[in-house]
Amino acid sequence: MSFIGAREHGAKPGSGGVASAQQESIDRRERLRRLALETIDLAKDPYYMRNHLGQIECRLCLTLHPNEGNYLAHTQGKRHQQNLAKRAAREAAEKPAAPAPARRVEKRKTVKIGRPGYRVTKQFDSETLQRSLLFQVEYPEIEENGKPRYRFMSAFEQRVETSDKNFMYLLFAAEPYEIISFKVPNAEVDKTEGRLFTHWDPDNKIYSLQFCYRNRATEAPGPRGGQ
Repeated sequence: MSFIGAREHGAKPGSGGVASAQQESIDRRERLRRLALETIDLAKDPYYMRNHLGQIECRLCLTLHPNEGNYLAHTQGKRHQQNLAKRAAREAAEKPAAPAPARRVEKRKTVKIGRPGYRVTKQFDSETLQRSLLFQVEYPEIEENGKPRYRFMSAFEQRVETSDKNFMYLLFAAEPYEIISFKVPNAEVDKTEGRLFTHWDPDNKIYSLQFCYRNRATEAPGPRGGQ
């Protein structure tokens, strides 16, 4: 078409490109509006607000829109999407770090096979005048690489019998056997070298423990302070 022909059809020289760009922009907004209609529920949009003049406000971008279609097209635009990303990043930075979940330690479950056999011997040392007790506990089915353990327990720690301050308990434990305990006099145990010892015989699977009670009457009195 010549320059004159274009004039005859009512178009201005050089206006074809501008009209195409405008139409493309209109088409683009329409596509965004339709996309928003499919993906956005205005009733649940926290940034959608209609003011007293009937205009629609975007509370995130602080913009005004004449109708819902225009607002929906705005929500798909670059500015709104950038503000959404900034807000999400700010909220993530302000959110306190959640504490690491406590590691749950699974309690070991062992099927008990009953009480072990044992032998208790009362002894008396005529030289030191000390009474002693020798315990020998048999663990023929002890778990591989296992070793028995023992501990003294106050009468006030247990809940099986009425507490009696004159007695304490000696406990022995080894998997997979049940724990056994012995009620013994609650006198001071002599823990000096050679007066309390334990021995585990891995071949015969026998655990031995011997302890002596202190004999205060035979101990030499300590030095007295100056007068």
